[in-house]
Amino acid sequence: MVQLVVLPHVELCPDGAVLEVEKGTTICDALLQNGIEIEHACEKSCACTTCHVVVREGFNSLEDAEEKEEDLLDKAWGLEPTSRLSCQARVADEELVIEIPKYTINHASENH
Repeated sequence: MVQLVVLPHVELCPDGAVLEVEKGTTICDALLQNGIEIEHACEKSCACTTCHVVVREGFNSLEDAEEKEEDLLDKAWGLEPTSRLSCQARVADEELVIEIPKYTINHASENH
């Protein structure tokens, strides 16, 4: 098991959380399995940016993002060099510290 530290988010996780996650689990699945209801409008199919997270620690332990994910990330609100789509990033061997951005863009429901 690997630790996934979730920094406080006003709506989704006000106190933050420390989760024990099985290696290979996506960050999105780990959050959802632990009651942190991160938006995932495309049902985790790598077709939107609603599950965008910023990896504050442990980014280099993740496998590289595929081109499709990189293209979508360009549309994410608050993009940073260590941004990932949580539905695509799988927990590896190293502790991760993530931040869920304050806002998200849902292109489908917002008519973008």
